[in-house]
Amino acid sequence: MRTLLRNVVPGAREWRAHPSLRRVFGQPLLSPGLWHLNRGSVAWAVSIGLFMAWVPVPFQMILAAGVAILVRCNLPVAVALVWISNPVTVAPLFFAAQKLGEWMLDVPPGDFRIELSLRWLLDELGKVWEPFLLGCFVMGLGSAILGQIAVRLLWRAHVMVSWRDRRIRRRRSEHRAPDGIPTATAPVEIPREHGPKP
Repeated sequence: MRTLLRNVVPGAREWRAHPSLRRVFGQPLLSPGLWHLNRGSVAWAVSIGLFMAWVPVPFQMILAAGVAILVRCNLPVAVALVWISNPVTVAPLFFAAQKLGEWMLDVPPGDFRIELSLRWLLDELGKVWEPFLLGCFVMGLGSAILGQIAVRLLWRAHVMVSWRDRRIRRRRSEHRAPDGIPTATAPVEIPREHGPKP
């Protein structure tokens, strides 16, 4: 699991050199706890990243990094998962959040259009902010909880499979001689002689 994550997520050097993160956070980026790849650190990072992906603001990466620093979980995973909401997916994601909020508040559906701009946040969001923000919060919280559970279950399953494979390899190595020839061979029958030799 750690090997897979190391291949997918950029390392500490790349993230520490990120201009926006370095400018905002500076010294805290040097904390070793932000770069550990263990079950708890990755699970919390996934929860933070998925929750922040539903926050309708332009600087989601900065928010995810800040919370990851406070919680002391894996910063690269938290920041990377924010990109689930990107210019391609943000419209359907936030539209689904708006519809969920309208259903939960039992309000009539309205004309809802998404733009990734400060003008949209100030002008359009004021008209539909209650169902939209409620939908974003519920979707973000649900995604965070499901992500936390999924990571812990998948990590545990991966560890159990690794332990099983390790036991199998150990048993196979125990049944082999130093030169690689199996030691568990069938017994050789020696014929018995009947009576004295002539």
